[in-house]
Amino acid sequence: MMLYTAVVEPFVEYGFMRRALVASMALGLGSGPVGVLLMLRRMSLVGDAMSHAVLPGAAIGFLVAGGLSLLAMGIGGLVAGLSVALLAGLVSRTTKLKEDASFASFYLTSLALGVLIVSLHGSNLDLLHILFGTILAVNAQAVYLVAGISCFSLLMLALVYRPLVAECFDPGFLRAVGGMGSFYHIIFLLLVVLNLVAGFQALGTLMAVGLMMLPAAIAQLWARTLPGMFAVAAGCASLSGLIGLLASYHLSTASGPSIILTASLIYALSLIFSPCGALWHFVKRSHLTG
Repeated sequence: MMLYTAVVEPFVEYGFMRRALVASMALGLGSGPVGVLLMLRRMSLVGDAMSHAVLPGAAIGFLVAGGLSLLAMGIGGLVAGLSVALLAGLVSRTTKLKEDASFASFYLTSLALGVLIVSLHGSNLDLLHILFGTILAVNAQAVYLVAGISCFSLLMLALVYRPLVAECFDPGFLRAVGGMGSFYHIIFLLLVVLNLVAGFQALGTLMAVGLMMLPAAIAQLWARTLPGMFAVAAGCASLSGLIGLLASYHLSTASGPSIILTASLIYALSLIFSPCGALWHFVKRSHLTG
């Protein structure tokens, strides 16, 4: 009975908790595998930069709609994120700057511009909603958007799985066989931006990348195959959403940070107890010493 009261009852009694749970799990299912590919491409910090790059587009959508409009802010964030990604790629190919340096420059500019736009034409509460998200306030429209993006991401990953994997591990081979690496790279960036747009609806622009990169790092500690990493990342992201929402409900804490801190706790435990963790490292060393 206590288990029912603690775990099941919040989602049975309150519709906003059910919508938040569905949104967080859908977000985890889509962003987890995308985060794994980001990490394998050594683009972890690029993902963080792109999560901030959607802010000016979301802010312009906020202005055009005259408030927190899901559709307007989502479209604005998508356009802004893709623009920054394409501009950073163009700069890296036409100048001496590397792609990560280009992303860093553009994301800082985008972050400052977005905060400036919202602060000039909105309230501090509007700014907090955009920066930190309001997952407990997601409506049915937001759930449909997040679920649609998750389904689209999984479908696209299935369709272009082989080229994406080839580009991760041997981009030179993909170019040698005429594999259109740049085309698949753009598709992958589109998936990243789409999942960040879905994430900022729930977690805000500052933490949208959290359910993308933390589960991916956890997956690398537990799994050895790419499909296994996808499964572990998606599962950890969904589990973090469930536990984080329950923690925020019972402890009266902010839901978004609770979800990300739950993923951080799983990551910390994985650093110790996973097959690649510190505990097994010391056990192996003592065995060899003996």
